[in-house]
Amino acid sequence: MAFLVGVFEGDFETWKQGFDSDPLGRKQVARGHTLFRGIDNPNEIFLRIEFDSAEEAKAFQDKVRSSDVLQNVTVKVPPTAVELADQTNY
Repeated sequence: MAFLVGVFEGDFETWKQGFDSDPLGRKQVARGHTLFRGIDNPNEIFLRIEFDSAEEAKAFQDKVRSSDVLQNVTVKVPPTAVELADQTNY
């Protein structure tokens, strides 16, 4: 299992409309996503998109980075392909 993670800041509602319109075909290649908003700053966006493989996550990372989908937000952490190293439930 691999993920694409990123942290952005901008008008959340505008960004979310663009994200939901899925301009890069995320829904055809990813398993799902998790979206978080900052409590102190609700325009801070934390995104995690899940993929079956590291290759798929890297390919989508390259697609996002070469597109203009992030042009209206401040990129704090660019879309980065990662693998799960540890997870524990309490």
